[in-house]
Amino acid sequence: MAKRIGILTGGGDCPGLNAVIRAVVRHAHGTYGWDTVGIRYGFEGLYEEDHIDLDPHNTANLLIRGGTVLGSSNRANPFAYPLRLPDGRVEVHNVSETCLRNLEKLDLEGLIVVGGDGTQSFASRFLELGAKIVGVPKTIDNDLEATEYTIGFQTAIEVVTEALDRLHTTAESHDRIMICEVMGRYAGWIALTAGLAGGADVVLIPEIEYDVKRVVKSFHKRHSRGVSYSVVVIAEGAKPSGGKLAVEESGDATRQEKLGGAGHRLADEIRQLTDYEVRVTVLGHLQRGGTPCAYDREMATRFGVKAVDLVSAGKFGHVTALESGRVVTKPIELAVKKLKLIDPNGGLVAAARATGIELGG
Repeated sequence: MAKRIGILTGGGDCPGLNAVIRAVVRHAHGTYGWDTVGIRYGFEGLYEEDHIDLDPHNTANLLIRGGTVLGSSNRANPFAYPLRLPDGRVEVHNVSETCLRNLEKLDLEGLIVVGGDGTQSFASRFLELGAKIVGVPKTIDNDLEATEYTIGFQTAIEVVTEALDRLHTTAESHDRIMICEVMGRYAGWIALTAGLAGGADVVLIPEIEYDVKRVVKSFHKRHSRGVSYSVVVIAEGAKPSGGKLAVEESGDATRQEKLGGAGHRLADEIRQLTDYEVRVTVLGHLQRGGTPCAYDREMATRFGVKAVDLVSAGKFGHVTALESGRVVTKPIELAVKKLKLIDPNGGLVAAARATGIELGG
């Protein structure tokens, strides 16, 4: 019987996940002669024993396909898993021991876990319980400390930049303030990187609390120069000085809080201080869906290949990572120890200030 490895994709979907799956299957099959088992819907599939066989044939056309054919879940915390009881009530249970038993039954050489900070945190806890796991970092938020870039980030930047290009022309046509709210949770990588690439006039990020009066002053300066419109990018985790996050849904033990509303809050603040015409565009899941860009396809492929090699070498407890253009490995603890945030005194912020972008603080 051929040896087998497993792969699952956890957390929110992002472009490039299928490229990882394809690379893992092709490398495992072609180089090592291994079979691959795909576990569906993240750790939920490990608990429910929901998995499928993957081979070069049924993964042949995945390189350009967005999302993940394995499905994913950002509510499948095996250490706080919602179980529905026969009477309809839902109770939260730690089902990690069941997951471990199911993993042992699969008799895998190792399990490749593709995910962001939450998914890698679960993987780290399973490692402590004896599981053989290798991590691959993915998230459009780019907020994992272990790697310079995560899978999905570059595609999200392309989507936001194109949106800003389009918002510029309609803002100019109608003399409006156009606000574009983008994802990123508690980090401003999407907002600031796309803001630089898309020529935004104002970029507001979680790492720098903003003063709305300062933002309005920047509009006045533009108007005094004869420029009667402005394009603003605001991260969903940005907040006013001394204020709180804009939260759409509170979190609990089984799920993270859902951010939302930062753009509309800013619009209301601007309207209270000016008579400018303001419009808000919330890009939402457009940033996570669709075909991955070339960069994400290439990086996802390299990460997938490296992950299989890590399993072969028995180097568990590590994640693939990008460092100075090279694919390297880092201890999984670096992926979950803390969020990677923008340095307010770093080069990205300096470039924004030098090119006239108002950061609100």
